[in-house]
Amino acid sequence: MHNPNFSSGPCSKRPGWSIEVLKDAPVGRSHRSALGKERLAKAIRETKKILEIPADYLAGILPGSDTGTFEAAMWSLLGPRPVTVLVWESFSEGWATDITKQLKLNPTVLKAEYGKVPDLNTIDWSCDVVFVANGTTSGVKIPDWNWIPQDREGLSICDATSAAFAMPIDWSKVDVLTFSWQKCLGGEAAHGMLVLSPRAVARIESYDPPWPLPKIFRMKKGGEINLGIFEGDTINTPSMLCVEDYLDALKWAGEMGLNGLIGRSQSNLRIIEEWVEKNDWIDFLADSRDIRSNTSVCLNVVSEKVRALPKEERVKFLKGISGELSKKNVAHDINAYKDAPPGFRFWCGPTIEREDITSALLELEKVYNQNIKEI
Repeated sequence: MHNPNFSSGPCSKRPGWSIEVLKDAPVGRSHRSALGKERLAKAIRETKKILEIPADYLAGILPGSDTGTFEAAMWSLLGPRPVTVLVWESFSEGWATDITKQLKLNPTVLKAEYGKVPDLNTIDWSCDVVFVANGTTSGVKIPDWNWIPQDREGLSICDATSAAFAMPIDWSKVDVLTFSWQKCLGGEAAHGMLVLSPRAVARIESYDPPWPLPKIFRMKKGGEINLGIFEGDTINTPSMLCVEDYLDALKWAGEMGLNGLIGRSQSNLRIIEEWVEKNDWIDFLADSRDIRSNTSVCLNVVSEKVRALPKEERVKFLKGISGELSKKNVAHDINAYKDAPPGFRFWCGPTIEREDITSALLELEKVYNQNIKEI
């Protein structure tokens, strides 16, 4: 059965998913009961196993999806050192804004336009460095992890919500990493994962931020890291229905293996790459192959006929095509992110099947060719 869901969040469920997988969820039970804590602890344990997170790193479940989790990390850890923020799409722009206007830390902001990344070789690693592993709204990822030094003085603080489970992560280059359940594994919203290295834990235990910390951001108890958070004793009430759904996704992911998950996503990208090569009216928003995302694949319409349209008309034209594909139940939610250049965006993470991408692209080509004649 064709799956038309290509949203970049919440993302498509795993192949073969049905509501039946939730029938034994411990709904109506306390998350602090033995059963509830066991399910939460299992979610953490399986996450660490599949992502191959080092044994001396902590992983825990926090509220507020990736956004809440990344905010908790920034508010808890930033301040003792100067901060550098890498910005090349809307979410990294948001982190820079919060660090500047809310935490008032006057960061160094290294910015690149959509489709590019800043010069990664100019970073001062005496600073804490905040960045995204993959720009969900721009289709641009970091090329590798080699630009992060092993002997860095500052912390490496990474938002990896559309990279975890679909791209390799060099944990030796990461001090703080966050992601949400609803991205690469197609889980449900509102829950985030926080991974801390021993260096990050030491920072939390040795540093008290000068600003008030909301309860849902507090990770310290009695002057030390609150280990309960990383053993399933969550700060606030999680949805046990969502936990059960995440456990189902983790079971499927474990069967695939990390290399299998990454391979599925990369295979989906190759299908789009081959299609783009055959169509001269479209190209990737990412300006080079080494930074081209294999999850949030962003496409730019380069046809002179379309580019000649005023921006509002161009946006309307492309949204019309996206809407037509959605009405045909071929591809939902493929319009570019609202702050990104007008175009199309296909989620190609590991839960997406090759044949669904192929079908959607063929229909996109057909509808585009029909509509371009009317301009």
